[in-house]
Amino acid sequence: MDARSLRGLAHPLRMRILDLLTLDGPDTATGLGRRLGENTGTVSWHLRHLADHGFIEEETGRGTRRERWWRAVRVSRRLDTNDFRDDPDSRGALSVYLHETVHRDFDQVTGYLAEDWGPEWRDAGTLSRWADLRLTSEQLASLNAELESVVLRHREAAARGGAARGGAAPEVEEARPVIVQLQSFPRKERDER
Repeated sequence: MDARSLRGLAHPLRMRILDLLTLDGPDTATGLGRRLGENTGTVSWHLRHLADHGFIEEETGRGTRRERWWRAVRVSRRLDTNDFRDDPDSRGALSVYLHETVHRDFDQVTGYLAEDWGPEWRDAGTLSRWADLRLTSEQLASLNAELESVVLRHREAAARGGAARGGAAPEVEEARPVIVQLQSFPRKERDER
């Protein structure tokens, strides 16, 4: 993601809109406004802004001239925060983006904990924390790369399985959307704080 894209996305409402379109699929400004508790005109303005930056696109052939449907553009975007930390023009946008990302992830976890799940789903989820690792920066980067490759492998297998079976196999029908959140970072030791 470049600086212009970061500044275009780094707004709490735009990030929430993009997240809803990514997770739940296409929607209209009216539908999004209802779900977000926002004015339709405000949502429309932010939708156009997201479209101008290439994060979403209009779903043509659906809706009317008054009712436009929008969908997230399925493009892999990677944000390397090091690219922006020393750029005074992007520092504010980076701060907003990171703040909203952390809050979104927190809200998703607390939502999961508050929901009523059957035992098979409750037992399948996890909130794990390992605090007894001591790694170099290279080892931490390697750990993150390995974990990402595991998630990507499972995503690709699920996509192949659903496409090959046409979504008709019982295990595919029982599949639910899953969010994987991984947070791994160094911490300062007591004498460094």
